[in-house]
Amino acid sequence: MIASKVIKYMNINYLCSFNRNPVLQYTKLICQQKRYKTDLYEPDYLISMEPDEPVYDCLNFQLKGYDFTLLENCQSEIHRYAEAMGIQVDECWATPAKQLNIQRFKPGGTVVDSEYQLNVYERNVQVVDVPAWALGTLLRVSRALLPEGCTLNVHEHTPEHEEIRYVPDNELIELKQQLEEMGGSRAEKKKRK
Repeated sequence: MIASKVIKYMNINYLCSFNRNPVLQYTKLICQQKRYKTDLYEPDYLISMEPDEPVYDCLNFQLKGYDFTLLENCQSEIHRYAEAMGIQVDECWATPAKQLNIQRFKPGGTVVDSEYQLNVYERNVQVVDVPAWALGTLLRVSRALLPEGCTLNVHEHTPEHEEIRYVPDNELIELKQQLEEMGGSRAEKKKRK
């Protein structure tokens, strides 16, 4: 397989070496590979056979913890480091806090000893078109920046992550239910007739 690519590449270069025809001159410009100073002594067929670099389309860095200010500072530092590395940050957002009710029981019984109300906060950093070599470095930096008691999850972006961002309007939902109970809107009544 490699030999066939080398032969094919050498045939294209042989065809491009003619300078008499303007069409062939244009073809020669297309056939030339991008060369760097470090490639000075490398043959052309080795440069053309380099593998493509894998790129991650859209990733979310999800930070969770109990202290919002720590999470916000950590999120801004991850954002700053990503931009310094040349990684494009698409957007950053916070999601509504989740409230947890924690109960501690007395030893050996079911009687509640104490009860705690905890809020779990979440911040997200969304990066796009991340090269594979940069992702490992960004992950190590993000883990080093992570404050104690916080967690970091990295996952691909899905529509569910978009829906979590918005707080539902309970009053509007109740009004829509009341409207449905009363028989629907006027436009729907006209359609029914």
